[in-house]
Amino acid sequence: MTALSLTQSLLFSGLTVLAISLVAKRAKMILRTIKLGRSEQVEGPKIKRWKNVLLLALGQQKMFRKPGVALLHLIVYAGFIIINIEIVEIILDGIVGQHRLFAPVLGSLYPLLINAFEALAVLVLLACVVFIIRRNIKSITRLQSNDLNGWPKKDATIILGAEIILMSLFLVMNASDTLLQERNHLGYNQHPTGNFWISSLLHPFLNNWSNQGLVVVERVSWWLHIAGIYAFLNYLPYSKHLHIILAFPNAYFSKLEPAGKMENMPAIQQEVIYAMQPELAPTDTTTNPARFGARDVVDLSWKNLLDAYSCTECGRCSSVCPANQTGKLLSPRKIMMDTRDRLEEIGKTLGKNGAWQEDGHSLLHDYISVEEINACTTCNACVQECPVSINPLDIILQLRRNLVMEESNTPAEWATLFGNVENNFAPWKFNPEDRENWIHPA
Repeated sequence: MTALSLTQSLLFSGLTVLAISLVAKRAKMILRTIKLGRSEQVEGPKIKRWKNVLLLALGQQKMFRKPGVALLHLIVYAGFIIINIEIVEIILDGIVGQHRLFAPVLGSLYPLLINAFEALAVLVLLACVVFIIRRNIKSITRLQSNDLNGWPKKDATIILGAEIILMSLFLVMNASDTLLQERNHLGYNQHPTGNFWISSLLHPFLNNWSNQGLVVVERVSWWLHIAGIYAFLNYLPYSKHLHIILAFPNAYFSKLEPAGKMENMPAIQQEVIYAMQPELAPTDTTTNPARFGARDVVDLSWKNLLDAYSCTECGRCSSVCPANQTGKLLSPRKIMMDTRDRLEEIGKTLGKNGAWQEDGHSLLHDYISVEEINACTTCNACVQECPVSINPLDIILQLRRNLVMEESNTPAEWATLFGNVENNFAPWKFNPEDRENWIHPA
């Protein structure tokens, strides 16, 4: 190994360690924040859960309700997973100071794999261009919503732009590499791979470059490609694109109960029992009563918090929400984004103080308004539509329970209904003894 190769290897190894350390630190923070949520039992057969992982997270089953967009999304996703297999070779090349380390090992299979990667890279590049047009030029309602104003809209464009740059660098790197092989240039002629079908189309644009110039192009493309991937890796946990990873555990831990089945509240049942049989009430007055519903993210379950970090901000939930479509303030997407924003605020406090302490803010009121959660019809359309099995309704219901049961904050119509149910055992204001009168002839 030459002195230059040794220097590059050490520099690359340092960059690799730094990138992995930073992403591990961020992952640790996210995990610690999710663990602030209350415990929740995961029930149901594992075989159904793994089926959800295969169909929803890996197979993107719900996305294919709109086949065209789903196919483009699948191409980008497959590109992210499959093309980045090539990163393994790049990392090993960088550490040991070799070039095309897998070429002699894989033999004739190697150029076939790279050709397949290049074809996929072009498809990814084209798909990203289409997505940028859809988000920024074509008027698609769910992608032009006020929910996405500011950073969320920029975030999507940054990711798509980064994908285009990374795929372009991959093709330029291969084109300059194979051209140097043709010229039998030292360092590139050890493991000849032959031309690759797509990147070789760039040769006419590079033919006039000298060997030294091509080496610079190849090395700069190589370094920018891997540095870009490391940057992408560290950007991912701060972005909505974290769903690329969290979609899998989120699909596995999603509820298997029929849609619309609400979670029972044992604490409420206990309060009713204590009211009817005071002798059963605990005598220990030092124990704080459980909070009814949720006021802040720490009152939600860990699964609710995992949902928030898994949100893709695609807006499919809001696009089918009847409250949202009739002009009401509720947007299920915003519910998830607000929950994540509050988690991020708490995560910063955890990072500074090492523990969570009340800061005078809360998810309810400070992030999500009463008007939003009262607009929900509990139809479950948002849950049904979400491609990664997120449940905004569960968060809405828990916030609403806190409003009703701890703040007695309800619309007047609801208060009348509650009073009728309590006194007449029905939503309507009439004597319970008259309930069967309708069956008697007039």
